[in-house]
Amino acid sequence: MSRLHIDRLLKVFKRMSEPTPDLLRTKLRGVTDPASGRDIVTAGLVEEILIKGGLVHVSLLTDRAHAAAMEPVRAEVERLMSAVDGVKNATAVLTAHTKAAPPAAPAAHGHGHGHGHSHGNAQPASAAKAVLLPDVKAIVAVASGKGGVGKSTVAVNLAVALARQGLRVGLLDADIYGPSLPRMLGLSRKPEVRGDKMLPLPAWGLKAMSIGFLVEEETPMIWRGPMVMGALEQMMGQVEWGPLDIMIVDMPPGTGDAQLTMAQRVTLAGAVIVSTPQDIALLDARRGVRMFERTKVPLLGLIENMSFFCCPNCNHRSEIFGHGGARMEAERLGCEFLGEVPLVVDIRTAADAGTPVVASAPDSPPAQAFAAIARRLWDKVNGEIVRSGPRIVIS
Repeated sequence: MSRLHIDRLLKVFKRMSEPTPDLLRTKLRGVTDPASGRDIVTAGLVEEILIKGGLVHVSLLTDRAHAAAMEPVRAEVERLMSAVDGVKNATAVLTAHTKAAPPAAPAAHGHGHGHGHSHGNAQPASAAKAVLLPDVKAIVAVASGKGGVGKSTVAVNLAVALARQGLRVGLLDADIYGPSLPRMLGLSRKPEVRGDKMLPLPAWGLKAMSIGFLVEEETPMIWRGPMVMGALEQMMGQVEWGPLDIMIVDMPPGTGDAQLTMAQRVTLAGAVIVSTPQDIALLDARRGVRMFERTKVPLLGLIENMSFFCCPNCNHRSEIFGHGGARMEAERLGCEFLGEVPLVVDIRTAADAGTPVVASAPDSPPAQAFAAIARRLWDKVNGEIVRSGPRIVIS
């Protein structure tokens, strides 16, 4: 038998051995909803079942008031799914998706929207555009001064980690020229349209939107600045995001049109700068820091990605790009060092497969690193940062 025939047989066997959503839903009928006494499928609590490469992700609907009571249900779902033949790893998260509140009336004297989206000294409603995403409590930009530092990988894994912690999370791909979220999240379908708005795609417990969902993967976006700004505004204003606790925005590298659009059109809770340890990357990171300073966006902290390499065979640690540069830069800037993420093959392979390492291997060291940073990030935007700053003015 030729190698080609063997590969085909292996692919067929893999498809046959992987469980189907219908099979998993049948299994989930054995889990009881403590509130209604019905099974969780009949009770409408199973929002999403995602299967990819032997990994199973289940999203369970609840509200924050009942989250504690639903925790045993979530754990039972994970246990039940893990026992199904063909499942390598199973995760279940609690989500709270409710209908969006009606838009607030235009402010007469510059008073902002709810959830801390206030703009003192704002122009009258007739002279200024409405602030976008009023139902998102905290919007965090994940940025870098240059490409190639793993910013998108960090943004995706932070978003998934926040969702696993029970938060309502949105993930916006603001990189119009090089969208990477579709590949990293394992999504290839186009979003549905309801009325005059698109519906964000659900994946790994969060809601995501990217220009990459609307065009073919290899289509170049040969657009000038105004078109980029328009596309970004559409993905924020013409998408039915609904109420969210936090939105992670994967920014493009640099300090151009996308960054200015985000600073002017939404109230950012803050920005996170991703850098590798070497001096050239830190030099570009400083430019990103200065840009956010000039637009009055709080700097939440720095993350050192590819901080060190640990050999999977002998566990020898190599500091390929140096080590500790981002920590020292954070001290120099007087901001917080949020944490370091190692250079690990599993992070890259998981991203290429569309199964973020935080979801596919949540107990692994890199996933734990992302989870710790995500917890600290939420603590900052939920408690320490006062989200009622002045109107954004670029001087």
